[in-house]
Amino acid sequence: MKRIPYFLFSLGLATLSIGGMAALPEGSLAAEESQYAKATFAGGCFWCMEEVYEKVDGVVSVVSGYTGGQLSDPTYEQVSAGGTGHTESVEVTYDPTKVTYQRLLEVFWRNVDPTTPNAQFCDHGNQYRTAIFYHDEKQKMLIDESK
Repeated sequence: MKRIPYFLFSLGLATLSIGGMAALPEGSLAAEESQYAKATFAGGCFWCMEEVYEKVDGVVSVVSGYTGGQLSDPTYEQVSAGGTGHTESVEVTYDPTKVTYQRLLEVFWRNVDPTTPNAQFCDHGNQYRTAIFYHDEKQKMLIDESK
């Protein structure tokens, strides 16, 4: 008999939770996301760069991937074999009210060796070259100023 009240209580909580979720204003998550900006950096091994940017206050997320190649959706094996033209990179989503793009550039320059072509530290190959990919003209200007 004790299970019936518990079941009804759980059912009631689930119903309230679903009802509460439906009451959220449409597009509230999209509105929050629109306040964020994106930055894309290639600094050798993407896992190493991912860890560095995840520690920066104001960074919302860091996603590893590939940029700048000929294939639209390459696999790790394809890029590692060479010939695709991709570089390992990270896409950083950040809150510009908490961290500036200039600060993200500083983090990049402190974690790469830009004098070594097609390699970063112990990783060698075209996919490990350094690059900064801009998303708008302001980022391009700030990149040029940071050199």
